Amino acid sequence: MLRIHFTADDLARTRIAPHPDLLWETLLSLNLVQSTEGELWYGGWRRRVRRELSPNVARLLFELTPPIGYSPDFLTPAEPPEQLADSLDRLVSAPRTQVRADLEYLGTRQSSTPWTRALADGDRRTMGTLGRAVDAYHRTAIAPYWQVAARDLATERAYRRRQLRETGIEGMLATLTDRIRWQSPVLEIPDFADEDLYLDGRGLLLQPSYFCWQVPTKFRSGDLPPVLVYPIQHSVAITGATQVEPPSALVGLLGATRARLLEATAHTVTTGALTETLGLSFSVVLRHLGVLREAGLVESRACGDVVLHQLTVLGLGLLQQPVT
Repeated sequence: MLRIHFTADDLARTRIAPHPDLLWETLLSLNLVQSTEGELWYGGWRRRVRRELSPNVARLLFELTPPIGYSPDFLTPAEPPEQLADSLDRLVSAPRTQVRADLEYLGTRQSSTPWTRALADGDRRTMGTLGRAVDAYHRTAIAPYWQVAARDLATERAYRRRQLRETGIEGMLATLTDRIRWQSPVLEIPDFADEDLYLDGRGLLLQPSYFCWQVPTKFRSGDLPPVLVYPIQHSVAITGATQVEPPSALVGLLGATRARLLEATAHTVTTGALTETLGLSFSVVLRHLGVLREAGLVESRACGDVVLHQLTVLGLGLLQQPVT
């Protein structure tokens, strides 16, 4: 179990990241491309990326990013700029001592290769090749799907900021994910090996991630600024589409109004937005949402003075499959 120890100063300095971390999203998506995890949410995306990704890019990056376990810290520089090009500059300019130490540790967990040894030797041409490979991967696997991911990340950041104002930092820490327990003044994450992380007044940067699957993650090195990358709730499977059309048979199963509501909640929405989009009264929307919640198709959560509604896994599966 990972135990993150907070002082009063740490609680005061803990914050939600101001923007997505594109290199963390890249790294975590590389883990998912090589696995079978999260099939409902990532399955279509994974199959498409595997078809379209350059084999040479895949070979280079997969040697650094196993599907499970350690990936080098230098691949995700702490608090990077918002733009990918600037983040890549930070990546290829990583200190040689850090690159060597990270790759030496990686070599204790899997066999080194000529590629990883060249990186560990600090060869700048090889680092440039790494930067170009990450950029090519991002253009194939992230950029075409970023509209969906960015929307869900923006929803998460807005929700957490509002929660922070209303319940305080401890209330927010207690509800980050169901894999985290807040036992003041310690944040406990059972999925990790036994470890104590003392923040020592540095605070903690909370980085929501679209491609983080179920289990939060962090830097291995305790010398780096403390960051906890955690998974968010998804509004729709990542396929590149911005709209999800319900099958016509779904209308026969649920009725026209509930089918339209189910489609609308493919994107996280408020009750007010549903009334405007569908042209229904507030009371009608609430009544039908109640039925969908009882059926386990939709879930709702308070976010300040509004309520957000989104599909459950069951609701998404029903929406995406023909009903016969």
